[in-house]
Amino acid sequence: MKQTLKILIVDDNEVDRMAFRDALTKAGVQMELFEVSDGNDAFSALSTTAYDCVFFDYRLPDQHGLTFIQQLRSSKIKVPSVVLTAQGDEQITVQLIKAGATDYLSKSKISPEMLVQVLRSAIRIYWAETQAALVNQQLKESHEQLIHKNQELERQQQQIQMQNFKLLEVSQLKSHFLATMSHELRTPMNAIIGFSQILFRSKFGQLTYQQADMVERILNNGKHLLMLVNEVLDFSRLEAGRLDLKGEMFDISKVINLAVGEMRSLADAKNLSLLVQTDLQNTLVFNDPVRLKQILINLLSNAIKFTESGQIWVEVKELSASRVTIVVRDTGIGIAPRDFKCIFEAFRQIDQTITRKYPGTGLGLAIIDSLVRMMGGKIFLDSTLGSGSMFKIELPRQITLLSTEAADARDVQLDGDDIFSRAKNPHHSFFQTR
Repeated sequence: MKQTLKILIVDDNEVDRMAFRDALTKAGVQMELFEVSDGNDAFSALSTTAYDCVFFDYRLPDQHGLTFIQQLRSSKIKVPSVVLTAQGDEQITVQLIKAGATDYLSKSKISPEMLVQVLRSAIRIYWAETQAALVNQQLKESHEQLIHKNQELERQQQQIQMQNFKLLEVSQLKSHFLATMSHELRTPMNAIIGFSQILFRSKFGQLTYQQADMVERILNNGKHLLMLVNEVLDFSRLEAGRLDLKGEMFDISKVINLAVGEMRSLADAKNLSLLVQTDLQNTLVFNDPVRLKQILINLLSNAIKFTESGQIWVEVKELSASRVTIVVRDTGIGIAPRDFKCIFEAFRQIDQTITRKYPGTGLGLAIIDSLVRMMGGKIFLDSTLGSGSMFKIELPRQITLLSTEAADARDVQLDGDDIFSRAKNPHHSFFQTR
């Protein structure tokens, strides 16, 4: 111990204090030694001065040693304390240690070596206990902070849940509004289209060139507006989970050719080549022909819209006995890789400005993606900006109906590959029930 220690000795026996002082001196302890004769003076000294260690007699004239320790503890005075006991008092040291004393030393065993050892041990124990108490306090504070943070997180989570409920309610209201408005708009739009077509009939009189041009514009714009309304209606049904697939057996090549035939006039108007290639050993599939045609028309419409010159290809191939793939390629403007992740989002277009060159609702690809997933298929995009795009759809030959009509459809569906092997037999009725 090289540093100077402040040591307090509390004992009413002058001879014992002298023996204690001589032992410390002979041990070579660098110290400032302070002496008092009773507990009250010791308590006053410890209240005003910080000591490195205090040695006190168990039998003080004004109070018991246990009382002295308890008084220090209740006053939150922390100091290494060693109890000096007389011969035969060793049995009471357990109580003193439990009360807060650091160590004890029998007066009969006081020697320079023993005193240094006890002094060093008391200081080390005291600092170890102090550090342990500090760590425990820090752990307690950390635990309280964690509890507070957990409570705050729970409160934030409740707020997020409430906001999610509100957003869900708003989304449901929006979907309901879109479905209602779309349905209400279809009635007058169908009337406009119907009356426009009636005006072209010769029995109602021959129209002048100018009148025919205006009626044709009304008809074409009415059809275009009805298409947009139908897109919004389909999307709202998909979002609300109210659009069901109506499965039936059909020739997929006929549906593809029908969709291509409806879009060929638009391609011809832009001098675009529209080619179809079918490579199927078995062209029969069980799917929803109306929704499959809708997917093809949306893909072809986009290809024609974003292609100024060149070609558009539609390819149908077999992936396996149970899956087919439909590919639509174009030589259009292409899509940048950074836009791939948002191209299938609803109401999203690459050009979001009101002065954009290519009009539309931004729902076509979102509807395609939802329908393909409902059919148990996948859609893939490969595109290079300025060189064209390729949309590939992989579909099962036989979809699984998730709606209530699934039970009814089971009566006419055949299981697995057996349905397609029977289709190859021209004498077998394909819609024959089991």
